[in-house]
Amino acid sequence: MIRRTQAERSDETTGRLVRAARELFGAQGYAVTSIDAIAAVAGVTKGAAYHHFGGKVELFRAALVAELEAVDARLLGVAAEEADPWEALRRGCGTFLEHCLDPGFRQIVLLDAPSVLGWEAVRELEREHMLQVLLEGLRLAVASGQAPDGDLAARAQLAFGALCEGGMMLARSEDPAADLPRISAEAGRFLEALRL
Repeated sequence: MIRRTQAERSDETTGRLVRAARELFGAQGYAVTSIDAIAAVAGVTKGAAYHHFGGKVELFRAALVAELEAVDARLLGVAAEEADPWEALRRGCGTFLEHCLDPGFRQIVLLDAPSVLGWEAVRELEREHMLQVLLEGLRLAVASGQAPDGDLAARAQLAFGALCEGGMMLARSEDPAADLPRISAEAGRFLEALRL
């Protein structure tokens, strides 16, 4: 029998807690979800949850980062399917808005994160994740001659803000799937303006 190290056991427990937190925060929201419930779903004690995260806010932050990493992976996967950098950027923006239809992503990233962690903390995490993917897409579009050079960081930030607002519109919509085509079309028009 192969014995796992303490670090391996700790990583496994942390992973189970984050998966359980994503599931419960995504389904019920931050206010309703308790550390006890997360620990129970993860199959660990409440003490283990506090040992690994220190509290509910820290566990929520870890769930948020996991959501951002998942959308990053999805966006990079879509971009890798496209040979044309501008098409990859365009599809990535559409994919982000489609991802906003996911109830867990919507609840954690769009609805709860700003009130739980504050706008500045959320924006910093988004800058480290999704905004970097968008900025790299713009860099590739410029390198291919499909977009003009200039202040790419500002353009990426403005485009990202527009996409986040589109996501918020979907999060608050009574019928997000029905509103997605309209919001995606407007986001596409905004993105095209970046090529001017």
